[in-house]
Amino acid sequence: MEGCVRQEMSREENLVKQDPNLKRDKRWAFQTREERADSAMRKHMYLDKLQENLGITDIKEKYFLRDAVVPHEGHPMALHFGMIIPTIKNQSSEEQQKKWLPMAESLRMIATYAQTELGHGTFIRGLETTAMYDPQTEEFIVNTPTLTATKYWPGALGKTVNHCVVMAQLYTKGKNCGIHMFMVQIRDMDTHVPLPGVEVGDIGPKFGFEEIDNGYLRLDNVRIPRENMLMKYSKVLKDGTYVKPPSDKLAYGSMVLLRCSITASTAECLSEACVIAIRYSAVRRQTEIRPGGEEAQIIDYQTQQYKLFPLLATSFAMIFAGEFISNFYKIKYPEIAAGNFEYLPQLHAMSAGLKAFSSWACSEGVETCRQCCGGHGYSHASGLPKIYVDCTPACTYEGENMVLMLQVARFLMKQYANMVQGKPLPTLAQCLGIDLSKQSCMTDEVALKCLVMAYNHRVARLVSDASNNIQNLVSKGKSQQEAWNSSTVRLFWASRAFCHAFVVENFVKILSERYLDDKTKRVMMSLCKLYAVHGIITNLGEFIQDGFFSSDQIQILQNKLTSLLKEIRPNAVALVDAFDYPDSVLDSCLGRYDGQVYQALYEYARESPLNEKEVLDSYYKYIKPAQTSSGTGALLSRL
Repeated sequence: MEGCVRQEMSREENLVKQDPNLKRDKRWAFQTREERADSAMRKHMYLDKLQENLGITDIKEKYFLRDAVVPHEGHPMALHFGMIIPTIKNQSSEEQQKKWLPMAESLRMIATYAQTELGHGTFIRGLETTAMYDPQTEEFIVNTPTLTATKYWPGALGKTVNHCVVMAQLYTKGKNCGIHMFMVQIRDMDTHVPLPGVEVGDIGPKFGFEEIDNGYLRLDNVRIPRENMLMKYSKVLKDGTYVKPPSDKLAYGSMVLLRCSITASTAECLSEACVIAIRYSAVRRQTEIRPGGEEAQIIDYQTQQYKLFPLLATSFAMIFAGEFISNFYKIKYPEIAAGNFEYLPQLHAMSAGLKAFSSWACSEGVETCRQCCGGHGYSHASGLPKIYVDCTPACTYEGENMVLMLQVARFLMKQYANMVQGKPLPTLAQCLGIDLSKQSCMTDEVALKCLVMAYNHRVARLVSDASNNIQNLVSKGKSQQEAWNSSTVRLFWASRAFCHAFVVENFVKILSERYLDDKTKRVMMSLCKLYAVHGIITNLGEFIQDGFFSSDQIQILQNKLTSLLKEIRPNAVALVDAFDYPDSVLDSCLGRYDGQVYQALYEYARESPLNEKEVLDSYYKYIKPAQTSSGTGALLSRL
């Protein structure tokens, strides 16, 4: 379905791919970190201007074009455009927006979001950076008072930005008023030199994102005007009087926005990995099935199908889940910002849960795709390592996944308690109210409604079990917090099940609501059933613990799993082709559309920078001396 948008963008994609200013000097894998950073900045900034000249404003269109020339290469100013400008719009007063938005949009001011510290990440309330109000000068004095208060990890902080939105503890009139946002200038806007009291720099190479100068920041008595506190919801008056916001969670709107986008971005990583692995599996032949016969395509082995086809189904499921949470944010957040907080708990819970659930599933899936490509999958020539290092950081940035799952658990426990008291359940938590005495309706048909019922039953039981466990511990004398801390594994199980059930039900809903021709619908129905059935088989204990499924029904599901693999096999390559990723986006010798894998691998190897010299200097320095009559002794003397 994204492919339709890509087809509409083919003219613009071809334009940017042919633009000489966007041509790659050499392969990404052969570049140094400095070359990657320089190339990324040049291309992204040029592309920004080109899209402006072409009149392209749609976010998806922009994303597809960017992917065409710099796939999985981070935009050095992605946080500025994707987080800072929305933060200014959503968290600043009208006066602040009039001042800062023109500067931000013209790049006179380039900023990043400085929240994470050396000593604190997801636990925002524990941040140590302080902003102390001085009513005499009407300024805030911002400090990172300890080593662990050092801001650490913000993208583009090291060398690119000249401002930061700093999350800090607000102190006024001797009281700590909690975490608030402050716009802090850290570099001179003309010379780009760090300002007095500011120590800032790059944190060095990372597992991925080598184009981005993630940085550290220390602030020593840096004074900023009172007006530099973002004051749409909370305020500090001239005399130091603090005005509370209507909801503390409103300050986290920017983080929620990013979490909503992560589900879609990790789904794209998995879908690209599936394209590469499934295309390669159709080309690669391995082992004779019959003595003397032709080696079989590895995609025809049931075990290869068992590893790859559920991941293909997961790709679609996560793409649909990403669409849902992004649309949910777009529709509901303006209402929340206007003062209607009805959907705020659901938005926080779903954005956190889907971010965690999708990033875990997709990063693990990309690694499985790599393994399915054998030894060649280990090479950068496959394109898979680049995708993996783009995907897997999502498990920890914008909230560590386990912590986010426990935030989902708090939402579930609150809704469960409300339900017990007879209060209505919100739209996204209706599954908690099902009748746990009912058993599965599963038959040989493996109907979608029976699959959804199974997932909802699992959620309701695990939430009930977690709640009962907490209450039992409290009744034995533990405090509520102690009981919670002793139940976090159960709470995690419940949260994971909740997210899983939502993704399944959303997939089913998409198939029922969208128009698809009969053939396409049959294929998509098979993928949907495979996603749901595979999820039950791999988490079987949670579905059978209370006897929900009979042994005969489990046998039905196991048989259905293998039959679905057969159903999907004839369409597997066509399904990955439907994602419509150009070869330039995949950047993979193994996933080429034309299937010329071995020629591509050979050409890739010839381009290795080590092949520019027939004989390396190390031969003359170390190997040749060791081969002379003086042998190892001469080599040791040289070392």
